[in-house]
Amino acid sequence: MRERRGGASPGRGFLAKAAAVTAGLTAVGALLGLVRDQILAGYFGAGAETDAFLVAWTVPEFASTLLVEDAMALIMVPAFSRALARRSGGTLGDPVRALVRGTLPRIVLVLGVAAALLITGAPLLVSALAPGLPDPALAVDCTRLTGTCVLTFSLVGYCSAALRAHGRFIPPAMIYVAYNVGIIGTVLVLREPWGVRSAAAGVAVGGVLMVLVQAPSLLRELRTRPAPPRTPESPESPRTSGPSGPSDSFGSVGSVGSVGSSGSSGSSGSSGSSGSSGGADARILLFGLVAPVVAFSLCRQSQTLIERFLASPLPAGAISHLNYAQKVAQMPMILSLMLCTVSFPTVARALAAGDAEKARRQVERDLLLAAVVVLVGASTVIAAAPRIVELLFERGKFESSDTASTAAVMRVYALGLLGQTMVGALVRCYFSAARPLWYPAAAMGAGLATTAAAGVPAAEHWGAVGIAAANALGITLSAVLLLRGAHRQAVPVRAGRLGGRLLRLAAAGAWATGAGWLASVAIGPAFLAVTVAGLVVVGVFVVFLGCVPEAPEILPLPRTTYRRRNPDARRHRAAPNAAETAPVGEAAPVGGDVPLDRGHH
Repeated sequence: MRERRGGASPGRGFLAKAAAVTAGLTAVGALLGLVRDQILAGYFGAGAETDAFLVAWTVPEFASTLLVEDAMALIMVPAFSRALARRSGGTLGDPVRALVRGTLPRIVLVLGVAAALLITGAPLLVSALAPGLPDPALAVDCTRLTGTCVLTFSLVGYCSAALRAHGRFIPPAMIYVAYNVGIIGTVLVLREPWGVRSAAAGVAVGGVLMVLVQAPSLLRELRTRPAPPRTPESPESPRTSGPSGPSDSFGSVGSVGSVGSSGSSGSSGSSGSSGSSGGADARILLFGLVAPVVAFSLCRQSQTLIERFLASPLPAGAISHLNYAQKVAQMPMILSLMLCTVSFPTVARALAAGDAEKARRQVERDLLLAAVVVLVGASTVIAAAPRIVELLFERGKFESSDTASTAAVMRVYALGLLGQTMVGALVRCYFSAARPLWYPAAAMGAGLATTAAAGVPAAEHWGAVGIAAANALGITLSAVLLLRGAHRQAVPVRAGRLGGRLLRLAAAGAWATGAGWLASVAIGPAFLAVTVAGLVVVGVFVVFLGCVPEAPEILPLPRTTYRRRNPDARRHRAAPNAAETAPVGEAAPVGGDVPLDRGHH
């Protein structure tokens, strides 16, 4: 699936299809991730050998957050959106290719050197991450294998950002399918001679496959001939102006320049401007935006470093219990952020076009939808955690005692899932525009400090459960700080109003959790218990969303339904929205969004 060319902004139908395809591939990747974890649990259990591998797995987890999910996307999606806007505005040459020439070689060089240093210094890294590990030599061997992902993940993140900015969502959505296939296949082939090292080798293979599923699509985009430059305007050749005109889907060149691109609308059409603007973008990326985004990503992923450090002196298996619990508990968060991933290029383009109101409506709707998804998942996890772990992992070397320990940790982890989702979604308000912002890094730093300060006594008294509680506390604090500061940023999110709706959703989640728990304990077979608990949780949320007056702002409902509930709907509907007043052939608002207090056809 790709966005249509010809300048039209992506409509609601395109985003819906992109979200559906991304959801399907994300679900496949998540299921393969579960299969991967089941294989690891069945073959290697939850002991010292698995703990050694999981310390080495800290490297790809860290690299994934920094290079695929956060920093690379937050930097490169707006950069490619600005380059595409200049191409659409008639700049000579191709600003997109100029951006690639100015950034990709430097990224490969820097991160290639970083990967080599990490592989060489693996013993020092292992001793720093987990000083109490029973088998540090095994962890060093695994770290040297997983260290290759620093380079491959950087290419993965770069390709994903470029393709999403071009409206190509299928290849980026396939990366975790390829990653997990690589790990599973390598473990199945090399388990006998290599043991748990086969899983580390699978990480290296999976990183290469992630690049290969995207590279052909990106090469096709870069080989596409850019639109020919326009001749200077004259009175005889009028041109539709404004960010929503059909000839410029990403906003005018002048509006792009106003949010941080190099050059102005007057100079962007001059000869040779594509090369200079591409080089300027590269300098902006490398020296202006990289530092705050990287600092944010490092603080966010350092939560895992603190967990592994605090768990290493605990009895063997503590790191494994934390890992299995985290992997399952975070699945709702991954699915909830899917919509934000699809709409992030839309938000960046709306800001490039100077329309902060469209960006705000899109972000607020995404936040509420993501909250519904993650709270449904978190309620199910808390309600049926022992049955979920029993169903997924209790086989082979994974025993009933491991099930009890993992379930206890998983329930506590789930308390922080709403905070995790809000952090992942709100940070787009800060990094959608081309300005270096340090507030997100400061907010994550405050959460990280809270996790570390609370984690030391909590680990001493409650072990792995205490570490999970400190994690939930720290990430929730970061989410609150990001929400309170969002209204002052490029996307003016209404923090107070949004916070009230999130609290109502959290209250619904508490009721749903209690109902789901009662259903799970009353049923014997694990599969049936988890299924019934999930259905009960969903039912409670459906009832809640059907009763509260704000339901149309949380989930778009048909206009007729909302009118029956709200007698004033006709009065609110009197003012047509931008999509209805746009001339025939003109693009609809970015994302095809409608105001949050209205229904839609």
